[in-house]
Amino acid sequence: MSKKAIILLSGGLDSITTLALAKQQGYFCYALSFDYGQKHNAELGAAKKIAQQYHAIDHKIIKLDMGSIGGSALTDDKINVPESLQNGIPVTYVPARNTVFLAFALGWAEVIKANAIFIGVNAVDYSGYPDCRPEFIEAFQKLVRVATKAGVEGKEITIFTPLISLSKAGIIKKGTLLGVDYAQTVSCYSADEKGRACGKCDACRLRATGFAEAGIADPTKYRD
Repeated sequence: MSKKAIILLSGGLDSITTLALAKQQGYFCYALSFDYGQKHNAELGAAKKIAQQYHAIDHKIIKLDMGSIGGSALTDDKINVPESLQNGIPVTYVPARNTVFLAFALGWAEVIKANAIFIGVNAVDYSGYPDCRPEFIEAFQKLVRVATKAGVEGKEITIFTPLISLSKAGIIKKGTLLGVDYAQTVSCYSADEKGRACGKCDACRLRATGFAEAGIADPTKYRD
């Protein structure tokens, strides 16, 4: 039986590494991205190119309007993306985003009879989002077993989080060994239409620190 996997692909550093790891493990990969109202939607252009480069069997971009409920600097025009560190859960957290994304991934996995979902969440060098923690993934895995036809029939769909315990530097080192080209990724929360990074937001800070700690030249395209 062929190994099929849904890969959540944002177009950023973590998701391309996750896709490369899934390919290395012999999965036939189906990429899933979301146009959810994010201000930094240049990442979707990056996701398209990455899906093509890694020969994804299919690449779907699902359009959602998470901006209509607001509540996040990434989707709400009334909230600015901060340029300094914040205490607690930052305003860049998008309410229930990974819950929504995984729900779509789970539905598609059932349709194509995939037995795996890969998501590049990380609980070490991250912004403090609650839906990037192991507790969240464990809870969603339980949901998979009771909320789907596949689960009820004993056909397990496993959620894999290969980056969850790695530092950003560790992720970059692992991806580099796999030949990942990070120059084509977009991580910045305020990226312009060409995908050039601001160099100031939390995502840029974590990315730059990761490359520095990994001892690898940062290929990020910056506006200034």
